[in-house]
Amino acid sequence: MYCSKCGSELSSATALCPTCGQAVSALAPAIPSLSPVDPNLYAPVVAVSYGGVAYAGFWLRFVAYIIDGFVSGLAFLILLIPLFILTGAGAALSKIGSGEDIRDDVAAFLGLGFLFGFLGIVFLVSWLYYALSESSSWQATLGKKMLNLKVTDMSGQPISFGRASGRFFARIISHMIPLAIGYILAGFTEKKQAVHDMIASCLVLRKV
Repeated sequence: MYCSKCGSELSSATALCPTCGQAVSALAPAIPSLSPVDPNLYAPVVAVSYGGVAYAGFWLRFVAYIIDGFVSGLAFLILLIPLFILTGAGAALSKIGSGEDIRDDVAAFLGLGFLFGFLGIVFLVSWLYYALSESSSWQATLGKKMLNLKVTDMSGQPISFGRASGRFFARIISHMIPLAIGYILAGFTEKKQAVHDMIASCLVLRKV
């Protein structure tokens, strides 16, 4: 405790200030000492730690894309052949190719309906394959995993299913850009980002 009149330090049991005689009731509480502030406590946070990782360039990502295309294409082919036969889509397409009038052919329309439905399923499966894989603990599809690549946010952290889905659908824009420039940009941008990476604010990193 300190005397509010003269500022002398006093013990808590003192009734009067021995220096100026001020009553204890007018004493001011001692100011607690503050511990030194850790200079690292408020240091700026580094967005990404690049120890052991680097940005994945265009060619590595292209090879991963080929592997993923082969794996998913094989799975789709296994599903397509029996469904193509069972739904009558093959017969419908043969009628179209021969120039026959299929307007009154209900079976042909049903076959085409099932075919378009299957294409919708293919798109759905592709979306779930990429989105679930890249938001999983792998942070990568099978092709990327084989090449030690992973998809992260701009801070190098795992991405959510929603962001992985956004990245997948943003690939439509990359597809729409002529001459595959949307993908080729991954070889020239500072952080090796393709157009869909920029839209979804994602990075593709590799272990080094």
